[in-house]
Amino acid sequence: MGGIATLSYLYFDIHSIAVKRYTIAISKLPTEFQGFTILHLTDLHSKEYGDAQKHLIELINRQQFDAVAITGDLVDKSNSIMEPAIALVKGLQSKPIFFVPGNHEWWTNYQIKSPLEDHGVHILENRHFKYHIGSSHIWILGVDDPYLGRDKLNMALADVTDSVPKVLLAHAPNIFSKAVEANADLVLVGHTHGGQVRLPFVGAVVAPGEGLFPELDYGQFTSGSTNMIINGGLGESVLPIRFYNRPEIVLVTLVSSS
Repeated sequence: MGGIATLSYLYFDIHSIAVKRYTIAISKLPTEFQGFTILHLTDLHSKEYGDAQKHLIELINRQQFDAVAITGDLVDKSNSIMEPAIALVKGLQSKPIFFVPGNHEWWTNYQIKSPLEDHGVHILENRHFKYHIGSSHIWILGVDDPYLGRDKLNMALADVTDSVPKVLLAHAPNIFSKAVEANADLVLVGHTHGGQVRLPFVGAVVAPGEGLFPELDYGQFTSGSTNMIINGGLGESVLPIRFYNRPEIVLVTLVSSS
């Protein structure tokens, strides 16, 4: 009975998607962006949630959001099929979608880049996007994968000379110190999967690139005026297991701090 209970719990942790919400206070947030909500998705790893991602898209469609940020590893080096990722993107096309690549994109020769562009996704590899609502704007910045050392935040910041809020998308959390130096207001990342296996009161057992009991594993981290959110992701890598750590979608709502 204990074995059955354990297997049932592991199955639940792999297949039951959580909805995680954050509210981030930002200085000088334009009035038009008060309540602006970003749907943050990451680390699908070619995982399927029903035919054409039916279950995942149904969950997403029950949420309210204004834009979508996808922070890499839509595919997996051991399962490089693109259909699960493209099905997800097709289900999101009513809103602007921003994407930065992860290590698994590069480990599969970045074959998914052209299909994403064909579906209208804004790919931000060391680039920025001026996001307008009315006469106001914020900056959406994106860097190539920090885990592989491909990030060039200075290029993404080129010509960003005003003090308007900046939202930075990156695949891995080791971008954090650079983001703090650049005064980014919000950083959205994935890569860690929350460790996949987490222990109560301890956190992640291991995360790629950080070793045992990593510091930057999951959740919200703050330094000065910079907030970083590490999303636990939708898929798994290496082993198809999660413990105390459900797959998730994240909704981040911006509010003014002044």
